[in-house]
Amino acid sequence: MEYQTIAKPAAAELEISRSRFLTRIERVETEAEARAVIAAARDEHPKARHHCSAFVLGPGQRTQRSNDDGEPGGTAGAPMLDALTSAGLSDVVAVVTRYFGGVLLGAGGLTRAYRAAVADAVLNADRVTRAQRQEVLVRTSYDVAAQLEAEARRRGWIVGEAAYSDVVERAFAVAAGEVEPLVALAAELSAGAAEATLQEINYVDLPA
Repeated sequence: MEYQTIAKPAAAELEISRSRFLTRIERVETEAEARAVIAAARDEHPKARHHCSAFVLGPGQRTQRSNDDGEPGGTAGAPMLDALTSAGLSDVVAVVTRYFGGVLLGAGGLTRAYRAAVADAVLNADRVTRAQRQEVLVRTSYDVAAQLEAEARRRGWIVGEAAYSDVVERAFAVAAGEVEPLVALAAELSAGAAEATLQEINYVDLPA
């Protein structure tokens, strides 16, 4: 299963009837990380009346949370969450800090404002696709390692970290159907001397 998240933090600012809505969205992988972002927004804007939030985590958007933070029930967190899920994003948290401008917006106005605030930040974000890939650790000589890395990049495989000693141990991340071609290529380039070991299957960021 593939899904999209954001490559780096993004922000937006919206003003409606003198109320300012300051939005930040950041990439996170756990609830603890999401709540740390929310806490940071509170620390940055201690005089703001509301710091409403929503976050979505995991493949299939399996974890979803939202908080109205004192706004009328359902007028902030839920529309913020809808903006994230409708955009197809996961592993992301949104925080909207509101400075009240003295004019009541009503339930409908608040709902539209909070959703628009997050939608604007989403438009400003760079997206990245995540997908499951099999990690393969290849142990080979320096000259073969260089050839293998160059060919892997040409084929769009993900080239990971390497450890260097008398040989090179380089990690690659490939789709399930590309494991056999990778192992065969390593064997071909090294005349059968390369050692390939399957590691974990993880979600990784795909190259743009």
